Amino acid sequence: MSNGLNIPALKKGGLDFLSLGALVHRLDPGIIPFRKAHTCEIHVSGGEFNCSANLADCFGLQTGVATAMVNYPIGELIAERVRAMGVKPFYKHFQHNGVNGPNMATVYSDRGHGVRGPVVFYNRANEAGAMLKPGDFDWDAIFADGVRWFHSGGIFAALSETTGPLVAEAMKAARKAGVVTSFDLNYREKLFKVRGGADKAVETLASIVEHVDVLVGNEEDLQKGLGVAGTDVEAASKLDTSVFRGMMQNVLKKFPNVKIVATTLREVHSTSRHSWGAIAWINGEFYQAPTCELDVVDRVGGGDGFASGLFYSLMNGDSADEAIRMGWAHGALLTTFPGDTTMATVEQVRAFAQGGSARIQR
Repeated sequence: MSNGLNIPALKKGGLDFLSLGALVHRLDPGIIPFRKAHTCEIHVSGGEFNCSANLADCFGLQTGVATAMVNYPIGELIAERVRAMGVKPFYKHFQHNGVNGPNMATVYSDRGHGVRGPVVFYNRANEAGAMLKPGDFDWDAIFADGVRWFHSGGIFAALSETTGPLVAEAMKAARKAGVVTSFDLNYREKLFKVRGGADKAVETLASIVEHVDVLVGNEEDLQKGLGVAGTDVEAASKLDTSVFRGMMQNVLKKFPNVKIVATTLREVHSTSRHSWGAIAWINGEFYQAPTCELDVVDRVGGGDGFASGLFYSLMNGDSADEAIRMGWAHGALLTTFPGDTTMATVEQVRAFAQGGSARIQR
């Protein structure tokens, strides 16, 4: 069955995939809580960038990211990691004043362990990414050079009064250019709470999703982020798909342009042990990945890993069943590495998607 997407071919010198979002750096003291930490690893991240990095590094696609960059040492560190992952940057540059910004946002996240969950907090004060606004990028010129797929997400859209309209502007330009569009709802109540609450969230996200082909989000994202009515079905667990399945007709009524909706399924038994699955509604049919048990090293980025594998498989012309399995497999593998972006190979992803195991590879 067709996935319903009309994905353009790659132009010479063009991009398979372009994302729009804010780059951040994550300080990670491992299993040590921050109040007892002496050292930290630094991971470069951002939900949208993660997808571009995964698709370039693991899957070998030509990718880019449109984002803010501050000209100071932290910005230089982040830009180096963007280059290392093989992602082409489209930067709006900001100058740091030497005292209080603008800044590249900082995420603080220990990994927890066992019965102790991870603790995540942020410093997004005077963040350059939140200063991005409509008109900062020449979308017509960027898309004219050839882009197959454009992606953004709900955390970036919620950062300020200008980032949501910027995403909507980019989505409109992408659709005009015949580019496939995707959006990860990633609804965060805290971010919208300071800018008008639930009504503001629905207004902002709906203005974007009306231009989207592929939507990533669970039933809570759909209900709270888009105001889509849910069913009266009571979910038995986080792996229960009944509520998600029951919402698809309501999604289609409100957003008839959407062709695919996909989400991960995760039941957390302990910080280090998760049950992992995925489901997608693709052009009118449901497809579900198997459930596996994960021994988690670092859970951050698993959802972006899922989205990346799904997008790659759809762009590669795989069947819908293969696509959901590739997303599920890559998301699972990503939780076995430290950091937010992939260290997997496409061969490892395909092997796991086809029923591979953790037996030693000789």
